[in-house]
Amino acid sequence: KKLVIYINPPYAEAASVSTLTGFGENKTNVSNTNKTWYDYINTLGKASRELFVQFFIRIYFEIQGCFLCEFSKVKHIQSPNFDTFRTFFKARLEKMFVVPGNTFDNVKGQFPIGFFIWNTNIEESFEECLSDVYDENANSIMKKSFCNYSNYKTINEWFKNFVDKENDELSSMCCVGTDFQHQNYVNIDFKDYIKGVGNAKGIAKFGITKNNLLVSCIYFSIRLCIPQYWLNDRDQFLYPNDGWKTDQEFQSDCLAYTLLHGQNRISATHGTNHWIPFTESEVNAKQAFESTFMTDFMKGRLKKQDSGELELTKTESSIYDGTQKIVFSQEAKAVLEAGKELYKYYYSKPHITKEANNASFYDIRAAFQGIGTSGKMNPTSTDEKYNELIANLRAKQKLLAKKIQPKVYEYGFLK
Repeated sequence: KKLVIYINPPYAEAASVSTLTGFGENKTNVSNTNKTWYDYINTLGKASRELFVQFFIRIYFEIQGCFLCEFSKVKHIQSPNFDTFRTFFKARLEKMFVVPGNTFDNVKGQFPIGFFIWNTNIEESFEECLSDVYDENANSIMKKSFCNYSNYKTINEWFKNFVDKENDELSSMCCVGTDFQHQNYVNIDFKDYIKGVGNAKGIAKFGITKNNLLVSCIYFSIRLCIPQYWLNDRDQFLYPNDGWKTDQEFQSDCLAYTLLHGQNRISATHGTNHWIPFTESEVNAKQAFESTFMTDFMKGRLKKQDSGELELTKTESSIYDGTQKIVFSQEAKAVLEAGKELYKYYYSKPHITKEANNASFYDIRAAFQGIGTSGKMNPTSTDEKYNELIANLRAKQKLLAKKIQPKVYEYGFLK
């Protein structure tokens, strides 16, 4: 007889074999205190930390040939932690749809929950599925492709090609995670102040130098130009094709986008600010800036080394040799012009300290918006002129982001 198993299992993920993290609570000694865990730990790998996957694998091996219908997150078809599980669980995904996770009781997270119909009678590795998408009101709004990323390299594997330990760091960048749920961790600051790195391994803290500045801006822009929302929560950023290497307008768009983005948290109070994209005369600064690196970089004024090799030539895929002026698109120019007006307004106010004269974009925002008791920057300022200028800059940033977004898919950073 045909058997259909319909499950709505417990959803909880263990950070380790003894600690389990659910939608909001931590539980102990759950995932590793049952026979299924001991029987299938080698089969499941890291996926054994998920209780619903323990249901999956036991049904698959012990009730062969059934239809398995279930609600769950989409991690078991996408997440790298489920690579081992997917090598054993071979069944045809006949159909699926996804809805916002917070349509379920007691769920607040912004992520997709899918309904999957698996035919375990057909041995088939999951590669890709076109899913129906419904909103919180059960309206069919679109179709979205979900794919197995096991055979794809990630954006961080690509970024490792540009590690530069030979030159002084201008700053560092947090590169934790390779999906949208880690989007807020991507930020630029000095290495001793950068946020979000924690105990992450790999290239979690990437040193930005003159050799990899542009490619760092590409990474930063790719990770942040598309807003995170419930449906793209698990989409992975991938190792790109070579199209980006010759697209100079794309490269300069990413530079402009990075220079005046809120996640660029460089502060002159923590070290020399190399990220000022304007000259003193352009913004009416009272004193000379401590560093003119960024304007020299943008205008192609970096000098050759004594050996005759260009300072910026580091890897086989170097994208800028430091001798040519960077040409910006109209959208990028609009961002820089809006930023310039903000800097000029800042310098129209009286400033005394050395750090204030070398202010970064973050410093300017902090000066007008203030830092709250929690240590976070206040969302608005009491200065209406500033509010007008920052709103204009953010509007121009959104337009530039929309211009960059199609290239994210064209160059294979996202599927």
